[in-house]
Amino acid sequence: MLSVVKRYITNSAEAEDTLMEGFVKVFAKLDQYQGGGSFEGWIRKIMVNEALMSIRKNKNRYPVDIDVAFDLAHPDETLMQLGVQEIESLIATLPTGYRTIFNLYAIEGYSHAEIALLLDISEGTSKSQLSRARAQLQNQLTALQNERLEFCR
Repeated sequence: MLSVVKRYITNSAEAEDTLMEGFVKVFAKLDQYQGGGSFEGWIRKIMVNEALMSIRKNKNRYPVDIDVAFDLAHPDETLMQLGVQEIESLIATLPTGYRTIFNLYAIEGYSHAEIALLLDISEGTSKSQLSRARAQLQNQLTALQNERLEFCR
């Protein structure tokens, strides 16, 4: 569950605190688990919500301006050559707001409407932040590809 929390909170101490708060909630609400889904999924949802609550405590985490961004619809060779840890490292470098929305949308599978409700933002802000996260990841992939090309020369 720590890896789930660290997708949203990159500061190790803050992530560990959030994890502990999440487990306190898990144990406090254990009687509410109905067995309708997987136990792991139930805990994961609590951990994601705890991470989001932790992020909400700091209102400066969400950039507000909107701009046009690239799309990662066609992954290139560089992306295909990256390992899971390298991809997670790239995602971890995103600003908190971008990373949070990217994780919720691309990894957890939430819709923009659901993200807007969870984070108390507009759907447009969710879409904008996802677009900006993708643009930043695309820029990082391009830089990585250029580095690898230079290394091969």
